Amino acid sequence: MSVQTITTTTTNTATNTSPENVNTLAALPSRAYVTFLAGNGDYVKGVVGLAKGLRKVKTAYPLVVAVLPDVPEEHRRILVSQGCIVREIEPVYPPENQTQFAMAYYVINYSKLRIWEFVEYSKMIYLDGDIQVFSNIDHLFDMPDGYFYAVMDCFCEKTWSESPQYKIGYCQQCPEKVQWPVDMGPAPPLYFNAGMFVYEPNLSTCDDLLKTLKVTPPTGFAEQDFLNMFFRDVYKPIPPIYNLVSAMLWRHPENFVLDEVKVVHYCAAGAKPWRFTGNEENMQREDIKMLVKNWWDIYDDESLDYKKTTDQSHMGSFELIAELSDGDVVTYISAPSAA
Repeated sequence: MSVQTITTTTTNTATNTSPENVNTLAALPSRAYVTFLAGNGDYVKGVVGLAKGLRKVKTAYPLVVAVLPDVPEEHRRILVSQGCIVREIEPVYPPENQTQFAMAYYVINYSKLRIWEFVEYSKMIYLDGDIQVFSNIDHLFDMPDGYFYAVMDCFCEKTWSESPQYKIGYCQQCPEKVQWPVDMGPAPPLYFNAGMFVYEPNLSTCDDLLKTLKVTPPTGFAEQDFLNMFFRDVYKPIPPIYNLVSAMLWRHPENFVLDEVKVVHYCAAGAKPWRFTGNEENMQREDIKMLVKNWWDIYDDESLDYKKTTDQSHMGSFELIAELSDGDVVTYISAPSAA
C-alpha cells in the first residue's frame, strides 16, 4: 500500500463518505500542531522525535507534516508510521532578486507560508523539525484569536552580524544592558523567532502572504523576516520557555529557569541531536549535552512509537486522525489552494 499523501491543491472531497466516516470526520479536532519538511536528508529524524515528544506529553491534537514534493516516499512512510498526517504542499519561492541569506537553505523556508492553507483547522501551533516539546503546551491553543504568538528572538549570535542590533550590542532579550541610541531613530519593533508560533489558518491571509512576498525583496533571515514584517501589528510575545533557542543558554540564562522550559529549539550550530558531535563552539556545555540526551531518550523510546489500533472508541484524537489518514482511502477533505 502506498503512503496516502494529502495535498492542498485539490478540491475533491473524500471518496469514502459513509455516514460513519462523515460523523468521524466531523468529530476530528479543529486544532493541530504542524511542522515542515523538505528534501531527502536527515531532518526526518527531527520530525519523528517531535512526533514522539508530543505523544509523550499526551497532547490532544495531531501533528501535521507539510512536505515538499522532494520528500521521498520512504520518509513519508516513516512519518505515517509515527501517526503523523502528511500533507504535500507546493513550493514557494522568493522574488528573483535574491539576496545573501544568513543560511543557504533558508530559501526553501518560504514554503512554510503554505500552512496558512490548512483551513480545516481553526488554530495551529507551528514547530520547526529541530524542536522538542518536553511539557504539554496544548493550553496555547486557548489564547485569544486574532493574534500571532511567538517568542522574541536573540540578536547576540554571529548569524546576526550584519544587523544594526548586533553591531551595537543591542538585544531585545536584555534591552536595559545596551539601550537603543537616540541618534539611530526609533528602536526596532519586537522581533520573533519563527521556529515556533501560534496562528490561525486562513485562505485570505495566505493569499495576502503570497501576494506580498512577490513584491517584497528577500532579506537575510528569509521567511522569518517576512513574517515579522507581515504580522508586526498583531504580534504578541510569549515567554521563552515556549521556544528556548539554544543560544539563550549562554547569552541570557537569567531570563529563564531551565527546569521550567517546555519547548527546546536545537538551532545553534552543532546542536541538532541527530548530528551531535560536541565539537562545535558551546557544544561541550553540560546543559547542551543534557538537552541532547533528553532528545535521544525520547527518540529511542519504543514505547512512544505510534500504535495503530482498530478500536476507535478508545482512540485519542491524535491516533484517530492518523488512523483515518493511513487507510486505503483517505477519508479527509482537503482545502483548495490559495495560490
